Amino acid sequence: MKSLTEYLDMEVPSRRGFVNLTPRVEEAVERSGISEGLCLVNPMHITASVFINDDEPGLHSDYEGWLEGIAPHEPTGRYKHNDTGEDNADAHLKRQVMGREVVVAITGGRLDLGTWERIFYGEFDGMRTKRVLVKIIGE
Repeated sequence: MKSLTEYLDMEVPSRRGFVNLTPRVEEAVERSGISEGLCLVNPMHITASVFINDDEPGLHSDYEGWLEGIAPHEPTGRYKHNDTGEDNADAHLKRQVMGREVVVAITGGRLDLGTWERIFYGEFDGMRTKRVLVKIIGE
């Protein structure tokens, strides 16, 4: 069994945003030399998410509105977590809804994604550097 571990630095210049990681993960799979296996992609921060969906701007806008409806940033005083001096309780909740990580099969040396599936990094408390783990294992 072979493995490859890489860390992607992420810095979203706004509080929230979505970044298509698919090309960077595909490059890592190619570097790994693994033809059959699994690829884990995990944001190493509790206010960010990795998820799979369509790369369509309207959907991204819908996510933004939907997540703000579920866990609005303002007023920050509505959240007990923010009593600690933080202002990011909503980001923790948004991450919980969007999920922690994805695992994608590698078949024939390529990510085995559906036609419209892409891997995204979701940032919910940005404007600073965070890391994403890419762990690939297989033969």
